[in-house]
Amino acid sequence: MMTLLECNEFEILLCDYVDHTLSAEGRARVDAHASSCAACAALRADVMGVVEFVDRVPGVEIPKPLITKILFDKPALEKQAGVLGWVRGLFAPVLEPKFAMGMAMTILSFSMLSRITGMNFQLKPSDLEPVKVYHALDDNLHRGWERAVKYYENLRVVYEIQTRLHEWNEQDEEERRAQQKTEPAPVESGVVPESGQK
Repeated sequence: MMTLLECNEFEILLCDYVDHTLSAEGRARVDAHASSCAACAALRADVMGVVEFVDRVPGVEIPKPLITKILFDKPALEKQAGVLGWVRGLFAPVLEPKFAMGMAMTILSFSMLSRITGMNFQLKPSDLEPVKVYHALDDNLHRGWERAVKYYENLRVVYEIQTRLHEWNEQDEEERRAQQKTEPAPVESGVVPESGQK
């Protein structure tokens, strides 16, 4: 004799019923309960309707970027127990391609910045902390500014010196010309110009 199912047992067996993995006796018990319980019969009809709808939907082609993402995230999904799993979990962010690409771009940016500004950056792994990077950049920018100010001030001093020397040279030239105009021309003794000679 077949025993009737309770509603909670019906819900448990319903998945296997829909997937056609339930034995013939189990299927008969599910059908018997559905014929005696209106709520479970409605639930079975809804689930069967969803399954029929899904079966009618055409297959979807899996996008290739999704496959690549799943393959790259696969190590994160595979949790390993023990110390080895803990160590892998610790270094997992560092081994991701986006982290490596970010580090490469950071190093490239610093090398380009050092070439453009003429500053020499010697980076160590400990220097890549954001606070240290900011302080080093701030320090190098201030030093570069101070060098530019010193260079400008030195140019100004050199320009003033050159201007003064030029003015003094012009004053000396004017004084010499003035002295030459006021002094009489020296007469050479013993040589008298002859006025009648041709």
